[in-house]
Order: sequence, then structure tokens, then C-alpha cells
Amino acid sequence: MKKTESEVYPKSPLGEKVKSLPSGRDVEWVPLVDFRRNNVSENTVHGAIAWYSGDKLIHSFGGNVLCYGRSMMKPFYIKVFADELKETTTPEQKSIALASHNGTAAHVAASQSLLSEGEWGLMQTPLDLPLVQFGRQVRRPRRWYNNSSGHHAAILKGAKLKGWNRAGYTLPSHLIFKGYLDVVKRYLGSDYEASHIARDGDGLPTVAMTVKELAQCYAGLVKNKDEDWIWDAFLDNPDLIGGFNRLDTTVIKSCNRKVIAKEGADGLLGLAIEHPDYPEGLGVVIKIAHGWNPQATWYVARSVLGVLGFELRNPYPLKRQKAFIAEELVPENYKNKLEEIPTWDEWDPDHDRWYFDWKSHQGTLGGWS
Repeated sequence: MKKTESEVYPKSPLGEKVKSLPSGRDVEWVPLVDFRRNNVSENTVHGAIAWYSGDKLIHSFGGNVLCYGRSMMKPFYIKVFADELKETTTPEQKSIALASHNGTAAHVAASQSLLSEGEWGLMQTPLDLPLVQFGRQVRRPRRWYNNSSGHHAAILKGAKLKGWNRAGYTLPSHLIFKGYLDVVKRYLGSDYEASHIARDGDGLPTVAMTVKELAQCYAGLVKNKDEDWIWDAFLDNPDLIGGFNRLDTTVIKSCNRKVIAKEGADGLLGLAIEHPDYPEGLGVVIKIAHGWNPQATWYVARSVLGVLGFELRNPYPLKRQKAFIAEELVPENYKNKLEEIPTWDEWDPDHDRWYFDWKSHQGTLGGWS
């Protein structure tokens, strides 16, 4: 029986509490990045982070936070169709199937190529504009501009090859979602049960997990990287995964084919890392409390990857403000290395020096004494 809106949502704008489920205001978010001006904090970004290797928790800082995996879980959706798409898609089509892309012409072309033109009408991504636009501005929303268009097209192609009815493919009652849950249980254990299921921004069902559980899934991506083509699809065409100036694309390009990265709304970054210290694979997931913040996430990712020996450039030079990260981002054995990873470029005297010594002028300005 369908629930009414009043049964699904709290009656009060303050929100009623659900037993055993903390609200966003009750969750103990932890400080990840602190932006300071002359050593006074102006902006503190809170969130959570977890490190997993195999089925073992390596480190957690606020990792019990419950959130939706959103687009960060696209690789696991596509694993439902890994066999069907292996020989029937090009390398570019495989990459766009995993993407949350910017919506450029290259992204749209790769997405459309997965389906015949007669099948385009089946795709149910929301009408959207390109996520990032340069030059001529697109003002007419289209389904293909949605950052998940390649993902949807690949799912539709895979469902056809499986012989599944594609009507209602975005519903949680469809075989696609049931197949996705089966994949998740392979990584989290057969006793895993989804506590909350919601409609993602692209229309597909998304499942609530803790940051720890998400990190465990990403550790599994490394451990099982040779079971299918998904690991290589991230590495072969990183510009199709996100696009220009996107964090996941930049991480993939920077780490010598040892790291795959995937952004997810709202404020998620998943890192699957191949590293000699972790033969069972390393998964690190970062969640920003207030949602999408690529700049703050970039600082956290730079620090995490830095202590593991990967260099991620800093595209965000700060003027007068400086970014300081929490030492609890990394396990205890990496904290000494963390101090060696700068979160800013060299101090620039034109940006950072004092132009005015206010103390020496106290008696001459505005009646100061």
C-alpha cells in the first residue's frame, strides 16, 4: 500500500526523531579542514572519513555517519552487467557507463553511442544542463546533458542483453536494483540489509550506508579489480569519468594507474587504492557534511594520497587564508608523513604580507590612543 506524503516525511519542519537513526544535527561530524586567516579560523569544514582494507577497518574518523552512496556507487551498478557489456562495448562506452560527467559534446556522444537512436526515448534521466559549461552556454535542458546519461544508457543496454524488460528500469522493484543489492552483499556480506532506500538525483534507487561500509565496498574494488573490466575503464579514459577540473578525473590522472576515484553527491569521494601496504586493497571514502565542496575535498584527498606516496597537485591557491587539515584524517602510523604534505603553495609575499602595521599607527588614525 502506497504511503502518503505525511507518512514519509516528518510533520514538523524541525523533524521528528526516528528511533536508532540520528538526524543530521545529532550526528557527530568531525572537523576535516580548517581555513584560517592570520591563525584565526574563518571556516571549518566538517565531515567523516574511513579507511578499509579487505574486510578490516583500518581507520575511522566520524565513519559511523549514515549517508546515501549516490553516484559513488555507479561501479557496483554496472557490475550487474559486466559480463554482458564486456564484448559489446568500446573502451569509451565502458568509461562513460561509470561516469558522472560534465556534459560536454564528447560525453554526450559517448553516452548516445550505447543505444540506437530508436532506443533513446527509453532513457529516464532528468532533464538537465551540462554540469560544467565553457564557451557557448547551453540553456535548453536535455536528458543527455544529465551527468548520469552514460550510466543510464549502459544499464539499458545491459538489461536488453540480459533479456530483461526495460520498462520501469529506475524502480526499486526492478531486477536491476535487485541485482545491484546482490552485488553490494558480495562486498558487505550476505547479512547486509538496506535500512533506507531513496530516489537518487538521476532517478535510480540509492541505498543508505555508513561511510565505513562505503569504504569497505571501495576496498573490494581493488581486491577484485581483475574480475572484470571496470578498474581499467576508470584508468583508460579518466576525462570521460568526470571531465575538466573534476576531482575524480584529476586523482586518476595523478596516481600512475594505482588509484581509481569517483565523486558522488552530496559531498562524497571514493578512492580505491592499490598499495603495497594493503594487499587486500585499500578503500578510503570522504564525506563532507554540508554537501558538495570540491575544494575542501581536494585538500583532504591530497593529504590522504600524499601519505601513501601519491602527489596530487593543488589547484586552489588561497589568498591570505590557509588550509589546515585534521591529523585524524590518517591512521597513526602515517601522521608523521602528514606534516610533510603542504595544503598550500609557497607563501606569496604579495598575498600574505602585511601592508600596514596597525600597532605603530594607533595614535595617528581615527582618534585611536
